[in-house]
Amino acid sequence: MKKVYFGVGALFILFIAGLMTLMTVDFNRLNKDYYYLQITTEGEVEEYKLDSGEIAKTYWYELPSYNEDGKEHTLKFSATKNLRNDAYLKLYVKDGNEVTSYNEVQFDEIPKKAQEQLK
Repeated sequence: MKKVYFGVGALFILFIAGLMTLMTVDFNRLNKDYYYLQITTEGEVEEYKLDSGEIAKTYWYELPSYNEDGKEHTLKFSATKNLRNDAYLKLYVKDGNEVTSYNEVQFDEIPKKAQEQLK
């Protein structure tokens, strides 16, 4: 009987650990290529009306970005707000040109070869 309780307890712990992992892992950033860029222009605003009647805005950017080797690639991506001018971003890219996520980084967090291109 103790083996049954031990087995059920172990399965419960594994279930909770799996649930916690699913809640904390951002699958939009998992196994993606990284590109770095600097925001140098205002986003192009696209407005649309939601079912509730509220107006929502999307800001589109198309800027040159650089991978860890310093190779340039122009990427188009959107944001829900107008991004800060001169901010450095790390883009998470899938299939060569689909930006799935981004986050702001400091200049010293960017790989050296990409830094050289962004100066």
